[in-house]
Amino acid sequence: MYKKSYAKKEFDCWSLHYNQSFLQPIFFKPAHQMLLKQLKDTDRKILDVGCGTGNFASQVIKFIGAEVWGLDLSEGMLSRCPKHERLHFVLGDSENLPFPENTFDAITCTHSFHHYPNQLQAIAEMFRVLRPGGRVHIIDGDPDELWGELFYNHFIVWLEGPVRHLKSKEFKKIYEIVGFQNIEAKRHPGLLPFFMMKGTKI
Repeated sequence: MYKKSYAKKEFDCWSLHYNQSFLQPIFFKPAHQMLLKQLKDTDRKILDVGCGTGNFASQVIKFIGAEVWGLDLSEGMLSRCPKHERLHFVLGDSENLPFPENTFDAITCTHSFHHYPNQLQAIAEMFRVLRPGGRVHIIDGDPDELWGELFYNHFIVWLEGPVRHLKSKEFKKIYEIVGFQNIEAKRHPGLLPFFMMKGTKI
């Protein structure tokens, strides 16, 4: 079973070269562009779970006039986050978000969800801290087709340990369990396919 201690160790190590990774332009950049299109001018408080070095959070404040909170388990990642009056970075656990109920207008999470051991609990926490009408947008690798299944749930597992990329039906099910509505998936095909799963708290 994948443990949080594994994730922390991995991301602390990766943080040393994370911003220079070849994955930034070909994998993370298109994911961030997809997420930016989902945000609204009326979103005043946004939470980015698994924020890494704060790349996406720093893009958000250039895009809309919101305040952005970034949360990550890795001190190494957070030590490389940019400083700005509208950026707030917090060391924390996705399964126990250190925020009160009904706080955020939108929550984002990019290519880190497969590292969360208790994925249902993480989704439940996101639901709790969203205000009514708020949306969650989680992007992760797409294992629905054969290539994605082989790449994410075999090669990446061999590389990173027993992480778990959910299929879209599995994502939809846990969104429904915690109470999200208007659930939809948007796919990004290619050599490294991924999808964004969106849900709304009514």
